[in-house]
Amino acid sequence: MATGYVYDPVYLEHNLRGHPENQQRLRQILSVLEKHSTQSRLTHVPAVPITRERLERAHEPHYIEQVQRVAQQGGGHLDPDTYVRPASYDAALMAAGGLVEATRAVLDGELDNAFALVRPPGHHALRGRGMGFCLFNNVAIAAHYALAEHGLDRVFIMDFDVHPGNGTQDEFEADPAVMYISTHQYPYYPGTGYWNETGRGDGEGSIINVPLGGGVGDQGFARIFQEIVVPAAWRFQPELILVSAGYDAHWDDPLAYMQLSIGGYAAIAQALKDLADELCGGRIVFTLEGGYHLEALAYSVLNTFSVLLGDETWQLVDPLGPSPSRERPVSDIIERVRQTHNLTRA
Repeated sequence: MATGYVYDPVYLEHNLRGHPENQQRLRQILSVLEKHSTQSRLTHVPAVPITRERLERAHEPHYIEQVQRVAQQGGGHLDPDTYVRPASYDAALMAAGGLVEATRAVLDGELDNAFALVRPPGHHALRGRGMGFCLFNNVAIAAHYALAEHGLDRVFIMDFDVHPGNGTQDEFEADPAVMYISTHQYPYYPGTGYWNETGRGDGEGSIINVPLGGGVGDQGFARIFQEIVVPAAWRFQPELILVSAGYDAHWDDPLAYMQLSIGGYAAIAQALKDLADELCGGRIVFTLEGGYHLEALAYSVLNTFSVLLGDETWQLVDPLGPSPSRERPVSDIIERVRQTHNLTRA
């Protein structure tokens, strides 16, 4: 398999010491990829700044100009959680542009699949407001690009970050061309993503939220993918799968209370790759969102790349092991979501 990765040093310049979303997240990922001789097996996709036209498909001009102005003035905060440093505007343009370049390369057949190792993350960013550590909504921009410039009719976005991607949901809740599925801890920041949020207007039914109480782990996520994600994707028949890959549902992540292991994340990656192979010619592109336990984050990304590379003999590398806690059951929420969306078991 030809698997691409996006990285640019400017992503490290968006940094605030002491903030959980800092440059060490990406440094740790790159270190682990190098240690395990994985980066040399990947095709580097050079990032380019997103064009203003593409950026404005997902963001209001006044907000774009606000981020640029705050950066030029030396930095500041868009809200208590979301910082801007002098290089943040450039990094955010390159993050969105990097994911679009990876998407282009996959759609043009230059790569089988790709993972954009970009910062700042994006799935909380609204059209006119940054929040939740996010400046521009990278995955929404990439979806708009695929629809507008490649003539696609159906794009599927899977978001397994522990927080619901309220920005992505808001962007596409009335758009039947995009199916958005989110698995997340609930109630948790930013408070959206209940099961009855299903889209509106022409997009009714295109938003599938799977709100989970703390404590759901590998077995629960395996059932969610088999009983919700797979049948929903088969019904939708996507031409491209985009993945908001947040690794903060790991059992040792400091910002959440879920029980996924690194092996559980590898199983999720495999399930999504299998869906892409079955439904859309293998066209799948991951983009980095959350994940704040550095070792869990880096090794989850490492194993995700092993899945994307299609290694037949790869062995899981998990220095942290399984969750020490008993899992919370998920039968009730699975049944609720299946009934709401009239899903047949896979």
